[in-house]
Amino acid sequence: MVAPALYDVEVAHARRERIDYAFKHRVFLWLVDLDALPSLPRWLRPFARFESRDHLGIPSRTIRQNLDAYLASNGLECDRILMLANARSLGHVFNPLTVFWCYREESLACVIAEVHNTYGERHHYLLFPDEAGRARTDKEFYVSPFLDLGGEYLMRFGEPGPTLSVTIALRQHGKTPLTATLRGHRRPATPLALVKLLITRPLTTHRVSALIRTHGIGLWLRRIPIVPRTPHEETAQ
Repeated sequence: MVAPALYDVEVAHARRERIDYAFKHRVFLWLVDLDALPSLPRWLRPFARFESRDHLGIPSRTIRQNLDAYLASNGLECDRILMLANARSLGHVFNPLTVFWCYREESLACVIAEVHNTYGERHHYLLFPDEAGRARTDKEFYVSPFLDLGGEYLMRFGEPGPTLSVTIALRQHGKTPLTATLRGHRRPATPLALVKLLITRPLTTHRVSALIRTHGIGLWLRRIPIVPRTPHEETAQ
């Protein structure tokens, strides 16, 4: 089992479609072993909950049980699963991207990238990274109302260690209209470390939701055309 950890992270987005638009924000994320979710003092639990309803599958099962069912439906089985995500804090959570590293006999078997949009939908990409952590997949899910659905993602997932590195680049029509990165440093998930981050990065998951909408309004005010959305039905069980 892997001890829970906190990553103090810089999130960066660079848009190169119709206009150049880039931003960076600091947040913090949890890395947890799904077989050993954090056990926090009672007074801190409202700031860090990990609930099945926030991820794939059936809310009445555990997150691990839902991941096992999803993997089994794809002919896979794993011994250990690490999850990188925002925790539910004060009743709210929003995870633009949750990453699951799935291990079989200490070797990385696959990665699941769980993507949420602001319309309450989510989608899962089952990935098999190479030795450098690189993977690619077709874009199958509506995220930004300012980007077409087609194209492919070029991704790189560094396995979590003292540092964290995740890169996602969208390729469409021979161009790269969007690149997103996560870069962070690991801290032990002690109550003191969590309190410090709650003070220096207050209401992180609330802030993430607000910032996504703020940046969207900014693009809309610049008259970037909106791509119509087709409702998405989650297929993971």
